[in-house]
Amino acid sequence: MGHVVPMVELAKLFVLHDIAAAVVLMHSPSKHPSFDPFVARVSASHPSISFHQLPPPAESVDEPSGQIFFDSVRPNNPQFLQFLSSYCQESDVRAVVLDFFCTDALEVTAELRLRTHFFFSSGASDLAVLIYLPTMIATTDVSFGDLGDAPLHYPGMPPIPASHMPIQLMNRETVMFKKMVHMFGRLPDADAILINSFDLLESEALKTLRSGACVPGRRMPSVYCVGPLVVDASGDIGERKGERPACLEWLDAQPSGSVIFLCFGSMGSFSVDQLEQIATGLERSGQRFLWVVRAPPSDEGVNVNLHPSEPDLDALLPEGFLERTKQRGIVVKSWAPQVEVLNHAAVGVFVTHCGWNSTLEAITAGVAMVAWPLYAEQRLNKVFLVDQMKLAVAMEGYDRKMVTAEEVETKLRWVMESEGGKELRERASAMKEKAAEAMREGGSSQLAMLEVIAKDLKSN
Repeated sequence: MGHVVPMVELAKLFVLHDIAAAVVLMHSPSKHPSFDPFVARVSASHPSISFHQLPPPAESVDEPSGQIFFDSVRPNNPQFLQFLSSYCQESDVRAVVLDFFCTDALEVTAELRLRTHFFFSSGASDLAVLIYLPTMIATTDVSFGDLGDAPLHYPGMPPIPASHMPIQLMNRETVMFKKMVHMFGRLPDADAILINSFDLLESEALKTLRSGACVPGRRMPSVYCVGPLVVDASGDIGERKGERPACLEWLDAQPSGSVIFLCFGSMGSFSVDQLEQIATGLERSGQRFLWVVRAPPSDEGVNVNLHPSEPDLDALLPEGFLERTKQRGIVVKSWAPQVEVLNHAAVGVFVTHCGWNSTLEAITAGVAMVAWPLYAEQRLNKVFLVDQMKLAVAMEGYDRKMVTAEEVETKLRWVMESEGGKELRERASAMKEKAAEAMREGGSSQLAMLEVIAKDLKSN
């Protein structure tokens, strides 16, 4: 869903420029529970966007742990080729935009000689690191997992601890590592790469990408920032049943900028021990809070729960916590309307896993962040948010087994009460206007979209 939602927002941008958009969904043996309802809502509210589900491939696709995204693309290619060939006969197809996980689908667009772009749904800084990866590993035979916190040096980037690379890249001998390096090595084969970011947010990374320094000896495709692509507060994604969620009613009664919002994405979750530490730190901090709690993961030491049950708050949280904090805090089970919460005047700080969609939602709402990365590229995002963009402060201990209650209390007090925290919140507020400016007429992202469309139309 973290890839589908911004891709659909990109489709909306094409429609705004009078370009019809067809979203092709490959068959996958696993599906996020919000997927079908989301597609149904978008189809109803944006009829100019058509959705096309490919039939199951003849070759069965199992679900090996962690490799599903990469192993399921190639078996879908025959169905994709058949669909796209037929669609091209009915419609004037000017370009295909592939999710960056779908590099194997380049074989289809090449056969049909269609202009092809990748949509990179994370930030430009992430792209600069990952597209340079094939070059980096060619110069060493050491795995990142053997380097501890030793700094890795990428063109134009701040030093990145080796431990902060995505976990799938820690051991170069694994099949997953080789698949991912192969995937990143094919990104330069596109005509262009569209990034869900905006120029003023990541100017250094964009300068580095456009210079070609990240793909020495190869052609670097044109790079366009077309974001921030964020679901608006009215929302096409969510789980509302028609009435306003209680957490928004609660926020209405809180002072402006006084509430800390804690939410860790659609998959992030914590052990019972970590939940207890968070609760204790929240209580001791004395701050107002809105906390979304998901059921703990089934596997110890993992911070991901794809199919959580409804959490039993009384069993998970310290005895009496809910009663003692009810005058200044609210705990929500599993889900909250995040975009609406972040845009509520009462919210002043966001404790986040640093997923890129959540990051952009905070930036467009002007809310400062406390970075608590959990998985995927989130540790990279933490480095960029804290060291480059200066829009977040790190929750120390995220890279160890436990963030203590003392750290939670100290960091939340700092961000809400200190002069440094005030400056952080002021920078976040200023970036909100820059994000809005990028998407306005004449803004950098709007002009980028016009250039992409002009080139696509000219190519045929």
